[in-house]
Amino acid sequence: MNKPKFISVMSFKHLLVIITGFISLLSSAQKFSKEDVLADLNYLKSSLEETHFNLYSHTSKAEFEQNYLAVQKEIQKDSFSLMEVTNLYQQVVTKANNAHTRIPFPIPSYIKFFKSGGLIFPLEVAIENGKVLIRKNWSSNSDIKIGSELKRINGLSIEQVLEKIYPQIAAESVYFKHALIESFTLPRYYWQVFGEQKSFEIEILKNGKITPLELEAIKALEDYEMRREDIIKKDWELKLLPNAGYLRPGELSGDLDNYKKFIDSAFAEINSKNYNNLIIDLRNNSGGDDPFSDYLVSYIADKPFRWNSKFQVKSSRVLKEDILKNKDTTQPYMKWILSIKNGEISNYDFGFYKPQPKVKRFRGNVYVLVNRHSYSQSTVAAAQIQDYKFGVIVGEETAEHPNLLASIFSYNLPNTNIQVDISKGKIYRVSGMDNGKGVIPSIVIKDHLLDTNDEILNGVLRLIENKS
Repeated sequence: MNKPKFISVMSFKHLLVIITGFISLLSSAQKFSKEDVLADLNYLKSSLEETHFNLYSHTSKAEFEQNYLAVQKEIQKDSFSLMEVTNLYQQVVTKANNAHTRIPFPIPSYIKFFKSGGLIFPLEVAIENGKVLIRKNWSSNSDIKIGSELKRINGLSIEQVLEKIYPQIAAESVYFKHALIESFTLPRYYWQVFGEQKSFEIEILKNGKITPLELEAIKALEDYEMRREDIIKKDWELKLLPNAGYLRPGELSGDLDNYKKFIDSAFAEINSKNYNNLIIDLRNNSGGDDPFSDYLVSYIADKPFRWNSKFQVKSSRVLKEDILKNKDTTQPYMKWILSIKNGEISNYDFGFYKPQPKVKRFRGNVYVLVNRHSYSQSTVAAAQIQDYKFGVIVGEETAEHPNLLASIFSYNLPNTNIQVDISKGKIYRVSGMDNGKGVIPSIVIKDHLLDTNDEILNGVLRLIENKS
């Protein structure tokens, strides 16, 4: 079928190319005084407490304060680079253990680094069953086989390496941090934490034997970013398989009108084939917004539905300033937030979403695929489908939780201008169940990232064939 054009957030690789053409590198080279760094650190803490829905939901106030004071003690020298300040502030924010409250990866510093011919670690990994396994080898050493276990890098055990990376990653669990190390990649995080290294002494475990190797670093841009493909899949795809329609709805954001046109045409074609089975693939999905997921779900729903059982927002001075400056204040949702007293938490009712007319809906068996890289709104949508029994969830537990602190807004720190993303709200899944876990599939199939074999999709297709 002809896919309509659409707008989507681009892959990290394409984002880097575009940003490189426009961004000023002055900010990445700028130095900040000790006084400015301490002032912004203090503002960061106070603004987090003021704006976050519940800063101490996933950590205690005592633990957060202890970590904050430890970071504060590290600010001793007279001046700091943007990279140094970003790393310090990330270590404060990540203590909240909330993926949607974060300071983003230091892209300006990374761009400056790779434009100057910077070198990075050449191996990507998958973390499965407690083992760090090589899934991509970008080095010139062909003896390193996919699936070999990575044991040491430059004198540190792989466990020690990960422990040093964890404080830069905002996430609710170690399982979630591992998923982000897979998708955002070890080479980028290793550079951020350890800096540029010209070579690497590693140890790998292969066939029960430890093998020491020395690897040369590779160019971050030419040998890495421009060669690799992201784990996250943002594009749409429709396949008309022998026993099922297969639909990957892509990232749940962008141009809503074009997205609806694609979903309309996809379901029209699926229904024209009189399929009894439909596979919706929410794996490797970065999420997005509820109008996109609700429109998708409307084609498999048999009754009006909601995407949450409760949605709450905490209003604040900083949030209101952002709305007045950057949002359409005529929208009912924005008007509502502006009407709430600062510091108060209130419920917002998005109401029910109507299913499509019967003639347009798919009314056969629906299988929804998820994995540890089903993030944000894709996790919420999977939980919604599971709770309403609109389909069967297949795959592995999502790293993201369906009861999530989210509804992000952003602001910048006054002196360093570093961006802070923060969760102003909380989403409660349709069933109201909160077990502190991700979405648990009804049919569990592990997703291995080491080869091209699609264990989850092939497992569903075998299930469908056996039922035929």
